[in-house]
Amino acid sequence: MAGKSPTPRRHGSRTAFRGAAGLAAVAVAGSLTAGCQLSPFDDDPEPGPGSAASGPVGPTTAGDDYVPGDGNGGYDVQHYGLKLTIDPNAEQQLDGTATITAKATERLARFNLDLTGLEISSIKVDGAPARRQRGGDELEVTPAKPLKKGAEFTTVIEYAGTPEPVSDPVLGKYGWIRTSDGVFVACQPSGAHTWFPSNDHPSDKATFDFEITVPAGLTAIANGEPETPPSGSGGGGSPGLPGAPPGTGPSGPPSTGLPGIEPIGHRAQTTSKWHVKAPMATYLATVTVGRFEVRTGRTASGVQVITAVDPSLPAVDLGTFHSLNSEITEEFATLFGPYPFTSSGGVIDNAGVGFALETQTRPVYGSFGLQPTIVAHELAHQWFGDSVSVTKWQDIWLNEGFATYGEWLWEEKTGGPTVQEQFDQRYGSPGARELWDNPPGDPGRKQMFGRSVYDRGGMTLVALRGRVGEDTFYEILKTWAKERRHSSGTTKQFIATANKVSGKKLDSFFDDWLYQKGRPSR
Repeated sequence: MAGKSPTPRRHGSRTAFRGAAGLAAVAVAGSLTAGCQLSPFDDDPEPGPGSAASGPVGPTTAGDDYVPGDGNGGYDVQHYGLKLTIDPNAEQQLDGTATITAKATERLARFNLDLTGLEISSIKVDGAPARRQRGGDELEVTPAKPLKKGAEFTTVIEYAGTPEPVSDPVLGKYGWIRTSDGVFVACQPSGAHTWFPSNDHPSDKATFDFEITVPAGLTAIANGEPETPPSGSGGGGSPGLPGAPPGTGPSGPPSTGLPGIEPIGHRAQTTSKWHVKAPMATYLATVTVGRFEVRTGRTASGVQVITAVDPSLPAVDLGTFHSLNSEITEEFATLFGPYPFTSSGGVIDNAGVGFALETQTRPVYGSFGLQPTIVAHELAHQWFGDSVSVTKWQDIWLNEGFATYGEWLWEEKTGGPTVQEQFDQRYGSPGARELWDNPPGDPGRKQMFGRSVYDRGGMTLVALRGRVGEDTFYEILKTWAKERRHSSGTTKQFIATANKVSGKKLDSFFDDWLYQKGRPSR
């Protein structure tokens, strides 16, 4: 995540929705781990003795102090299938069905999902009705029969309501953000469960399918690739993109703002399907809806690129943004290793937020305009943060420090300060107490998106490059990206990789840069 210049809010998008969202059905297949503290409960009464609930229950959280209560244990989600109807101007904006496939990692009499503020109409596990209880952000599900260890199971949940943004006193507002013609969805770290039931923690990644229905004239853009490949050059409207037939974009019926968006029952609808082939953390999922000009193409090496811009932002040129996405994707592949996904791109929306987020394959940006270094930051995340995710949020420097380094690389390539000059300027700054008083290796919840995580995290990599030499440094980054591809990692594991590749013992170096207060020696 990155904030806008000149005073960046240094973090990825992190506002989520917690409100009643339109009716949605969620199916969870596979085994799920129980997790979540439930108090007080609503909906069904506690099952009595002899029911499935009297057996073992998995952990109710992922145990991550940075996001208390998020995530669950006892199961590993394999796939989310989200069938969503979104009408931004309806009383209930969201109506859908989510199918989640999971595998039980222990025997479970019940399990938990994370879900906030949405009304549930039914839940089935493996086709049989299941009992449920709600408490805070937790949804406890009791299947008709206990789930065996190693079993796969499917849970179908129908839910409804209007998601609301997360308003966190520390992290700010993020998640399901209304715009003048739709919604902007950016959910780091805890916003996903405001719009779909999930195991909402990056330690449990899964593949996704989206089926999104919106009012005709609007376009829905999600992660991954659309079922029908886009085939247009942008221009007026969104040619070729499912969900936005020719003539229904900016060159079709004019946008009239919020009052002009009729409820879906009174007008035609369009549906698009998107497929995410590589595992994705829940906070990286997006379904951004509005009027967009869209351009599609491929990088020089053949990676599909899908770029969208809200036409109400005249200062943003679609062609420039599209070319930038392609060029940065190609450049970073030479430095970090092969691009880890099957498509790239980005979405700039007229959303009143001061951040961008590295939503997988297709980062989203607020209305602050096109800033190449921020685009570089979010695309660097595709390797570091998206493909290789954190296991716990305390290691967020592995996301943000690496993306900041990528940002500096692109600035150097385009005629700005060199990476070393970026380092020297910060290292020599007399008033940089934010950097030296807050080590980035375990910054604490209040500082997880603070300057040290970004800048001192990036400086750690510059210092590492100086310690081991440029060739070895990039071999470390490529090895990390390759060995942890589509998985997760910790700082301890990254240090082990650096030691192995360099043939040096770098533990004390990393301790000084990541965990100790004060300015490390150069």
